[in-house]
Amino acid sequence: MARVQLALNVTDVDAAVTFYEKLFGVAPAKRRPGYANFAVDTPPLKLVLIENPQARGAGVAGALNHLGVEVETTKEVTAAAGRLAGAGLDTAMEENTTCCYAVQDKVWVDDPDGAPWEIYTVLADVPDGAAPIPRTVEPGSGPGSACACGPATDCAPAAGAEVLTIEPAAPGSR
Repeated sequence: MARVQLALNVTDVDAAVTFYEKLFGVAPAKRRPGYANFAVDTPPLKLVLIENPQARGAGVAGALNHLGVEVETTKEVTAAAGRLAGAGLDTAMEENTTCCYAVQDKVWVDDPDGAPWEIYTVLADVPDGAAPIPRTVEPGSGPGSACACGPATDCAPAAGAEVLTIEPAAPGSR
């Protein structure tokens, strides 16, 4: 099942979780310090909340962190990357990258005003223990990584680094 992802900057993740639990009638699928995500069936939505008071501001200013479409497989991500590049869009691929407390394969593309969109699949969950780092995207700078929405560590292992083995995500936890 594909679903749209909406990642929002929030000033208080606990207050936001309480609100969105009431709005959608479901609890978060994943909860970490400064981070939560909801896997909503109706409407099909992945809602990601990232505590980032500096970016959020007041009202709707700064609310958007990034947008995305979650798909089931890496094959779908690869097909989307080919389709987008074939349409003349500047894309950026990330494979086996850690973002939003999950290992993912993804392709990034920015809309004309710089709003970042990702098409991604979750390969595995990442253990709890790190705080998110908010992502900042400059319009017109080209598509880029949103790894900064996940654990406060590098998104990819350093050369020669020990690789952490991560268990596959439980069904419905994406």
